[in-house]
Order: sequence, then C-alpha cells, then structure tokens
Amino acid sequence: MLKIFVRVLPAMLVVFATVSGAANAAAYPERAITVVVAFAAGGATDISTRVVGKYLSGPLGQQIIVDNRGGGGGMIAASAVMRAKPDGYTLLSSSSIFVVAPSLYKNPSYDPFKDFVPVVEFGASPNVMVVHPQGGINSVADLIAQAKANPNLISYGSPGLGTTPQLAAEVLKLRTKINMVHIAYTGGAPAVQAVLSKQIQMMSASLSSVMPQIAGGLLKPIVQTGKERWPDLPNVPTTTEAGIADAVSDTFQALFAPAGTPPEVVAKLAKETIAVLAIKEARDALWTAGLKVSAGGPDALRARIAQEVPMWRDVIEKAGIKAE
Repeated sequence: MLKIFVRVLPAMLVVFATVSGAANAAAYPERAITVVVAFAAGGATDISTRVVGKYLSGPLGQQIIVDNRGGGGGMIAASAVMRAKPDGYTLLSSSSIFVVAPSLYKNPSYDPFKDFVPVVEFGASPNVMVVHPQGGINSVADLIAQAKANPNLISYGSPGLGTTPQLAAEVLKLRTKINMVHIAYTGGAPAVQAVLSKQIQMMSASLSSVMPQIAGGLLKPIVQTGKERWPDLPNVPTTTEAGIADAVSDTFQALFAPAGTPPEVVAKLAKETIAVLAIKEARDALWTAGLKVSAGGPDALRARIAQEVPMWRDVIEKAGIKAE
C-alpha cells in the first residue's frame, strides 16, 4: 500500500500544481496593476501605455496605474521592475531602449534575455527628425549643409541616451559625415519643449512622441527613418529618398514582466492586451499618436529582442557612444 502511495504522490503533485496554476490565472488580477514606464510623461512610451491601459482595465477588471520613471537610459524603470515580485502586478513598459541599454552601459543593471519575460509589443514608429518651423532649417539637406558649414552649430535632442531616436541621428551623422552635439533628455516631452523654445536646432524622436505637434504645425518634420513614407506625412521623405543609405530604423513600444512571472499570468496579459489592440478605437488612438499597431505576442517580441540587441550594439560601437 505504501509503495502505491509513493508512486501516486508525484502524479498528484503535478495535477495539483497544474490546477493551482490554472486557478491563479483565473483569479488574476485581484488588485490594481502598476505599469512602470521607462520615460517621462508625455512621450511615446507614456502615450502608448496610457492608451492601452485605458482599454485594458475593463477586461482585466482592475485599475492600471502608470508610474513614470524616466532617466538612466531606461534602466531606472527596468531595475525597479526587475526587483519587483514576479506576480504580474508590476510590469515594465519600455521602448527599443530595452534592447539598446545593455550594450550602451559598461555595467548594465539588467540582462534583456534573463531578467525579463516578453509579454506583448504594442507597435512601432519610424524615427523622425523635427525642427522649429521658423528655425532656419527647412529640409534634411539644409541640416546637412549647415552642419558641414559650421560643425559646432547644430545641437539635437533625443528622449534619452541610447534611445533609438538618438541612434538614428548618430547613424545620420555617420552616413553624411556631419557633426551634431547630442543633448539627452529624460523623455520625449522635455525634448519637444527644448526644440519648441529653440534651445536646440533639431530633435530626433519616435514619430508617436511628436505627432500632435506636427499635426498642429508646431514642429516641422524634415526626414523619417521608415522603409516607406508614413501615410499621414506624405510629403516627408524617408532617409533612403533623402540619399542617406542604410539608415532605416524604428522604435517599438512593448510590455515586459519580471523573470519568474507565472507563464499562465503572462499568457493572460498577452491575450487580453492583444485583444485590446484589436479594438478600433484603441488602434485609431495609437495611429493618431503615430504608432502602427503590431500586437506581437511573447514569441514575436522575444524574436525581435534577439535580433535587435546585436544590431544596435554594432551601431553603438561604430558611433563610439558610451555611457557611464
């Protein structure tokens, strides 16, 4: 009898664990979920997170709390979430900085492959170079000519050190052999204010962080880094059309959970978020903000991370970008 019990016990434990996991997933979430955003309020990552959160709180039945922690190349937010209990109640919303920062810093605070679980990619935007409409620069050709005439004249802002908008501008510098002084801000919104007040001559941004200002005529786009022209900006050339070879890039926005988060919780978050991204009103809001919805699940996001970590590491090394 004892031998039979010993044989049956492991099987019973497996069944119990499976049933328990399913029960936890069914019960999740039982309280508010905090999404830590890697940038200041008003930028592309913040905008996409708030749009998704607005529609996600309904099906999940709980409030989505947005906690902005900008700075540190996204590592301040990432470090906070990495140390959080992996129970699905503290998540990270970040941009492509997630795959860039580990190659940018000598001692990165996280490993993008080991310390987080991919949940879902909201979408992506091309990067765009914008200027003040009365700033004396009317095209990318003007920018290049002025930078060549006076190598210390042009300063440009970005949402932060190592963000893909900064790297897009550095690629432009490399391809056109010009100099521009980079000024890193804690997010897209502070950089927008700097170019609006003419503190800087140009800003490199993900389209979604500056689309409202472009639509309102406050900022003038001179070139964008997509493979093809953006439908709502038919007169803005791509880098390829502007004669800048091998400068195509975009900035993705995505949701991550700390490593160790139960698979059933990740699956539920991914399922509900992808369903939200299929809602017309949500898609329209993100498109208006300049974000093309992709709704990629955990596997697609994991594949993107595996592709882009080495890709951006190569750009960082060639551009000689360093951060302490």
